[in-house]
Amino acid sequence: MRRDLADVRLADRVFAPHYAAPMPRAVAAPADLRSGSAADTEILGALAAGDIFEVLEFAGDHAWGVAPGLGLVGYLPAAALADAQ
Repeated sequence: MRRDLADVRLADRVFAPHYAAPMPRAVAAPADLRSGSAADTEILGALAAGDIFEVLEFAGDHAWGVAPGLGLVGYLPAAALADAQ
């Protein structure tokens, strides 16, 4: 979760001004999961093509959400994600 937005699956445990339902997307191209949207922020992990990323928000050219395979929350370049089916 962030201070302004949380996964709706956490609504019974955390308060946030807004909640979002996860939108699962396949990773189309390998990408680093980062702690922030800037290119110089900490790399939390790496996602491979075919991994699932649960998008909670698209902002500019980045997506923020959950990488369930890594058990981490962070930012990916939106271009690394496949289009919704």
